[in-house]
Amino acid sequence: MPQFAPLQNDTFLRALLRQPTDYTPVWLMRQAGRYLPEYRATRAKAGSFMGLATNPELATEVTLQPIDRYPLDAAILFSDILTVPDAMGLGLHFVEGEGPKFERPLRTEAEVHALRLPEPGSLDYVFNAVTSIRTALNGRVPLIGFSGSPWTLACYMVEGQGSREFHTIKKMLYSRPDLMHHILDLNARAVATYLNAQIEAGAQAVMIFDSWGGALADGVYQPFSLRYMQQVVAQLKREHDGVRIPAIVFTKGGAHWAEEIAAIGADAIGLDWTANVARVRAAVGDKVALQGNLDPAILFAEPDQIRAGVRSVLDAFGPHDKGHVFNLGHGISQFTPPDAVSVMVDEVHAYSRQLRQGMR
Repeated sequence: MPQFAPLQNDTFLRALLRQPTDYTPVWLMRQAGRYLPEYRATRAKAGSFMGLATNPELATEVTLQPIDRYPLDAAILFSDILTVPDAMGLGLHFVEGEGPKFERPLRTEAEVHALRLPEPGSLDYVFNAVTSIRTALNGRVPLIGFSGSPWTLACYMVEGQGSREFHTIKKMLYSRPDLMHHILDLNARAVATYLNAQIEAGAQAVMIFDSWGGALADGVYQPFSLRYMQQVVAQLKREHDGVRIPAIVFTKGGAHWAEEIAAIGADAIGLDWTANVARVRAAVGDKVALQGNLDPAILFAEPDQIRAGVRSVLDAFGPHDKGHVFNLGHGISQFTPPDAVSVMVDEVHAYSRQLRQGMR
């Protein structure tokens, strides 16, 4: 069992557990990425995205880059949501300019029934990276582990690549729901095992990214996405080495299901930038913490406009000293000026402290 340094900044974990904090913690989805010149240099050294993700030393290097540059309150494992289906034998590869693709997508009944859980050891490079990152952080901030949701992984596994319309998977969902449920059940088991292994390797919180849940109709989202995230959450280790491990779920485009998402047992729900934070908070009460939800595009604006956007999100959440983690409403754009992130992070910390003082 690896031994890690004591945590020096637990503000992020306290916020997820709805405990009082001195300020609102902040981290960014895709905070280690192409907008940082130091990331681009390491990525070039690795030779490819998967070369970077499968090398624990380099994955550690890029995970720490934004933590070294900005006073963020959490680090997130550098990896990809498609590691799990890759380990299930679908043949992940990245095509320059086109993104991830699978050589063997699931199209026929025989292919679906041939699907197997990842082989033991096939994802060890991820768990080794988690331990390496947690060690290198040396207690500065907590480390987040993550996975794609069962439904989002299935979208790539059936479509074979990213999609705008999801015709192939929706055809399977409606015409052969039995096959769809078979894939989703296997995915839920694989995701729970994967996240628990990340926790054992050193992750201090975990997040489920349901990037494509919002593509589903109401009444279809619940049995085909939400149900399987609930299955995952029910199987998660919620405590490790005597310490609580919070869980976050994020359905992009899912704010109108916030009450239902809040009921599946996670500690926090992520909101994209289309959500009204005040309305969601009123709907869910103090059942869960909320994470989000600044529009990533505002980081292309002037500093004063970025500060105003930050204040707008914090004001919408209200002058409360618990239950909010500041984030973007989706991943940061690769074209974002790095200085804009400094403005945002500093304003989150400064203005949220100001709000806390106003409460006293």
